[in-house]
Amino acid sequence: MAEIDQQLNEAKPVAPLEIVYQDDYLVAINKPSGLLVHRSWLDKAATQFAMQMLRDQLGQYVYPIHRLDRPTSGLLLFALSSEVANIMSEQFAARQPQKTYYAVVRGWCGDGELDYPLKEELDKIADKHASQEASYKEAITQYKCLQQVELPYPVGRYQSARYSLMQLMPKTGRKHQLRRHLAHLRHPIIGDTSHGDGKQNAFAKQTLGNQRLLLHAAKLVCSHPITGEAMTMVAPLPDDFQQFLTRCEMSLSGGAI
Repeated sequence: MAEIDQQLNEAKPVAPLEIVYQDDYLVAINKPSGLLVHRSWLDKAATQFAMQMLRDQLGQYVYPIHRLDRPTSGLLLFALSSEVANIMSEQFAARQPQKTYYAVVRGWCGDGELDYPLKEELDKIADKHASQEASYKEAITQYKCLQQVELPYPVGRYQSARYSLMQLMPKTGRKHQLRRHLAHLRHPIIGDTSHGDGKQNAFAKQTLGNQRLLLHAAKLVCSHPITGEAMTMVAPLPDDFQQFLTRCEMSLSGGAI
């Protein structure tokens, strides 16, 4: 199982990064699954980081506005100056941007909104100097089922493999919020080695060829830091995510992104 977890979270060499939006103030990339945003104590052996790769690709310093978990793919926004970074950070702190994710989860999940506070997760290494008195914080996720499928393969105690393709819209930004909320709903995200179903992950890898967490940050709607105009940035589904959907005869109908 440890080997499966490692393979699910390892990044493949990526160069250059896919840029999905760029102007004089902002740049957004479609981050691959498995790529760290920046250097981290969590993996001292890692040699690739989105922030450094983008800096080298553009030939200038970049400032991360928000974060994505290492195994999550999708839209990652950077500012091209510290002033713009401060403006955008204020937007995120005020929860103004609207985020849309797509995920494949175990079982047949419906539609709804989950208001379920989450206790702050502290890392033994990165947070070793932080207060260990973690508190519960507000966490809200809207979710919508786009498609369901049942495959004739027994997995664990289940007689078949059931999946739901979900659209997730977090209203707060807690650590691992979507992964923890879907696990709380008893519909863990496929490929989640921290909060998911190990038997489902192994089946998805061995039978359906999945090598990743099936969670993708697809769209971000926010205000431009200079003009104030509404802007929408989109990160297409990566090939490995799309291939899993194809194998399960699932799709984002009508180009839902």
